[in-house]
Amino acid sequence: MTQSSPQDTQAHAPAQAGASFDATEFRKALGTFATGVTIITARAADGAPIGLTANSFNSVSLDPPLVLWSLANNAMSFDAFRAATHWAVHVLGSDQEDLSGRFARRGEDKFAGLEFDEGEGGVPLLRGCAARFECRTASQYQGGDHLIFIGEVLRFVRDEAAPLVFHGGKYAHATRRDPPDLKPRSAHLAGSFGEDFLGYLLGRSHFRFFAQIRPFLDHEGLDDMEFYVLSTLTLRPLLTEGQIAEGMAGVLDANRQRALDALVERGFAHRTSAGYELTGEGREAAIRLIAAAKAIESQVLERLGTGDAAILKTTLNRLLGVVDESAADVLWEPGGNGQKDDTRR
Repeated sequence: MTQSSPQDTQAHAPAQAGASFDATEFRKALGTFATGVTIITARAADGAPIGLTANSFNSVSLDPPLVLWSLANNAMSFDAFRAATHWAVHVLGSDQEDLSGRFARRGEDKFAGLEFDEGEGGVPLLRGCAARFECRTASQYQGGDHLIFIGEVLRFVRDEAAPLVFHGGKYAHATRRDPPDLKPRSAHLAGSFGEDFLGYLLGRSHFRFFAQIRPFLDHEGLDDMEFYVLSTLTLRPLLTEGQIAEGMAGVLDANRQRALDALVERGFAHRTSAGYELTGEGREAAIRLIAAAKAIESQVLERLGTGDAAILKTTLNRLLGVVDESAADVLWEPGGNGQKDDTRR
């Protein structure tokens, strides 16, 4: 056994009664523990459905099947939940952040417009969750400024949906992780720019994804660069040469003008004294191509799964902000046809 030094003992000593205790820092420290997000529902004594968002849910026992959660003593629904004989825990999926926000707010009809079922004890059951547990109150314990509810699980269901995660006071994503000792599929790549190199992953993914779009470009008589410029021109009614140059800097520099000239020659774009704009024919071609690209994207993201798809887009937006801080700032400024994506801000 290793003996602790006096410094170690002092550093890890628990807070003494009456000592200064920073509640804000304590909350932040607790927030480093990532949790799932749940909604607890029940029926009030008058039969009205009640519900709230909570991340204090945890398992207690497998045999008998018991779970717990806790509720602040000053919560508006405290008395109703304390009197309830049955309640349900809904583990939210990664696409249910809005639902979490709805049940976290005070003073509104949280069930307004929601379709829900009815479970044991008349408890309202929300749909589309990653998991759901219908419970009967087994016991209640006072724990400081919270009441701890322990429930016997009567019925449960689960889905394969990725869960919604809460960490550090913010929503987060959870994704499956490959084993840490996973070896490259090609042994000779293990010591080179192999399968875990970011450039390889991004490059191969881009080329394989775009290969599915290219037949539609061939049908319209466009190459990759012309399609990129064509889709860029859909963002605003008119783009100046300076805006196009700035928005495509580092992506299409030397070839930008060639692609613009080709679109004008094809009748897809029109050059004015102020800049470039799409013609009617160009806009129709852009709509066809973007619709095809979106359909392919939907198929890929469906295979990836809702949770991992959201993580991928969030991570790529952050990556874009890291490698190119000025990416598309001009083209996405207020007043354009597109909506500004704030995920990388």
